[in-house]
Amino acid sequence: MRTRNKTGNGQVLSGMKAKHQRYEALVKAFHADIYRYAFWLIKDQSIAEDVVQETFLRAWRSLDALNDEKAAKSWLITILRRENARRFERKQFDTVDIDDVHIQDDTQHADGDLKNRELQRLLGGLSVEYREPLILQLIFGFSGEEIANQLGLNKNTVMTRLFRARNQLKEALEKQNEQRGRING
Repeated sequence: MRTRNKTGNGQVLSGMKAKHQRYEALVKAFHADIYRYAFWLIKDQSIAEDVVQETFLRAWRSLDALNDEKAAKSWLITILRRENARRFERKQFDTVDIDDVHIQDDTQHADGDLKNRELQRLLGGLSVEYREPLILQLIFGFSGEEIANQLGLNKNTVMTRLFRARNQLKEALEKQNEQRGRING
């Protein structure tokens, strides 16, 4: 009976070790991409770090549910998106007296920072159906097929949305440049 327990314990320990190694490989391979997406989504470093940490904690808990290693990145992004949504479900907004609010003037930032913020603003102006596939392609380098799998859409639908998103961004940039020309000219 004792040898049976030792064998059982050895199997449990080797199973835990295998799970730990699998998890470590997952973190090493995808942590940077998941953090980059979280930071883009949340725009706050400390909150993004917390959400990424919670994402990987949830991934550890349900690692056995990941059957296809090729889908790991999509799986982690889905967990991250759900974790970010949970943040707002729990959020209790504090109210503040409007007279006590100080508004910071951001006009003195560097030109590159201004362009990045402007691009983020334009991306944020796209509807979610166009913005999400474009971000998955630009930030993560997903193919149309991978984006389709991630979002549960047909590949042709994804390709159409990517095309329209790029066209909307191009039109918005042209319109913005045209308006600047009128102001400066």
